[in-house]
Amino acid sequence: MTSIGGAEMVDWNLAVATATRLVRPGPEVSRDEARAVVAELRRHAKASEEHVRGFTRMGTGEIHDTPVLVVDRPGWVRANVAGFREILKPLLEKMQERRGNSAGGAVLGAVGGKVTGVELGMLLSFLSSRVLGQYETFAPATRDLPAGGSGGGRLLLVAPNIVHVERELDVEVHDFRLWVCLHEETHRTQFSAVPWLRDHLEGEIQSFLAETDVDPMTFLERIREAAQSLAGGRPEAEEDDGGRSLVELVQSPAQREILGRLTAVMSLLEGHADFVMDGVGPAVVPSVAEIREKFQQRRAKGASRLDTALRKLLGLDAKLRQYRDGERFVRAVVDEVGMDGFNRVWTSPNTLPTKAEISRPADWIARVHRPAGS
Repeated sequence: MTSIGGAEMVDWNLAVATATRLVRPGPEVSRDEARAVVAELRRHAKASEEHVRGFTRMGTGEIHDTPVLVVDRPGWVRANVAGFREILKPLLEKMQERRGNSAGGAVLGAVGGKVTGVELGMLLSFLSSRVLGQYETFAPATRDLPAGGSGGGRLLLVAPNIVHVERELDVEVHDFRLWVCLHEETHRTQFSAVPWLRDHLEGEIQSFLAETDVDPMTFLERIREAAQSLAGGRPEAEEDDGGRSLVELVQSPAQREILGRLTAVMSLLEGHADFVMDGVGPAVVPSVAEIREKFQQRRAKGASRLDTALRKLLGLDAKLRQYRDGERFVRAVVDEVGMDGFNRVWTSPNTLPTKAEISRPADWIARVHRPAGS
């Protein structure tokens, strides 16, 4: 990455080291139990391919080459830092140049990268205990982080978090592990069966970042606010910032338009995954109704006041709305035009729903399924 005086805007290695040092310990399991969990998650991930493809009618006849990585919390951190480093490179280079031309740039260059690395590490340590699984899309392939041969992507299953939640919910563990794999496998199927999807998302993200015009000190301050929330250091009066997330605090009018499109796509992807795992569930997960009820209660309940404040600042509350709104969109479309009719959503970027259409599925159906020439 471009640097001024040898200093980067973010010390990525320090971010990983900080997160790894601060990450909460996972649930207590013996070595044999840990091996059994890893083996079972791999089996369920493999079995989920057939279940998801049969239900969605996507990617039939193809073979996945994207790897399944069962990771611990530090492993999740390393994978996501690699993805962030890749996708944020243009923005940070732009900020680096601006920093070098600004008054006090040398001082910021000496300490800014390390300060940001520490604070980013704090945020990642918080998030690393909450993610059950993830289809990581953007990090380049390395020896420690293999990816699919078509240009990227790996399925991450965070074993300690899955064990923690299954114990917290007191559900049938084998059913819960398969249920989680069904959700994450749906994301892998989305990206493997829709070749243009990854490039489209990356293009939208880069367009969003290209419109960013943030003073480096402001950027650092936003990260600092989130980190202070995590540490309990934000003053009481600042805990409610009017509901604006970290992303919303730095966006321009042009970015709001791009963010609206990204929100619609993410709502589609997350809602589709929820719809699929519930659709497949009754046939292969006997206790799916109990799992869904308890999991929804856990989502709705949230955690402490501090946790709630940080979720709002990071925009995680918006992600929960994406699950809900996206699932309603998918269900409404499938009920009206069937699974094959819904799958027209994957035809091209032009057939993706808009943010407004996520809330009004009938408008998407009218636009995409209207007779030619009408």
